[in-house]
Amino acid sequence: MSETLISVENLSLSFPNHPVLSDLSFQVNRGDFLGVIGENGIGKTTLVRVILGQLRPSAGKLVIQEGVKIGYVPQFRNVDIEYPLSIKDFIALNFTGIKLPWLSKKERQRVKKVIQQVGLAKIADRPLGLASGGEKQKAYLAQALINQPDLLILDESTASLDPNTKKELLDVVLRLNREMGLTIFFVSHDMQMIHEYPDHYLWLQKGKYEFGSIKNLHNENKEGQYV
Repeated sequence: MSETLISVENLSLSFPNHPVLSDLSFQVNRGDFLGVIGENGIGKTTLVRVILGQLRPSAGKLVIQEGVKIGYVPQFRNVDIEYPLSIKDFIALNFTGIKLPWLSKKERQRVKKVIQQVGLAKIADRPLGLASGGEKQKAYLAQALINQPDLLILDESTASLDPNTKKELLDVVLRLNREMGLTIFFVSHDMQMIHEYPDHYLWLQKGKYEFGSIKNLHNENKEGQYV
């Protein structure tokens, strides 16, 4: 029997005069790769904020299994070319906010491991500001992995990347999902990536939603509009 990490039952959330999520029910099991899609403003980031505990639902409930650790990778945020930290030191910030020499041996080993997992070992000492967009986003991914999360949320994390770089990043995420059982919550507008990587999908629409196996996902809704 699958182990449920997140259970959502009849969840609704409204801001003043603006309903966002309505009667939403689904669950995320350990090892799932869930793709979350929908138009801008439909509530995808709002749902992420509820999972992260930043917002409370207006009705219904969202239950996260006790002890579940969450890693979060934001939408691409560029780093100034003068940013002083190396890729390695930037990743290590998720431990204590200080640079590597003050980390324990165990923490340094963990940093080394995640750097290898995301494919940054050859450039770990490069200043982050001099890294490419894809390398910077891999650094954000590695930072999210530092504390060994059970659930990894990617909130439009590939939105500003070129197709090849998107695929490279998601290949890393898929490997972590398949080989380590890391549960993935992938928010995206990219239907090609949604069809290629997740096992299940959650399609948020105005006043309704769809949830199911990715093989049943189509690109058009009943009005013929693409997500």
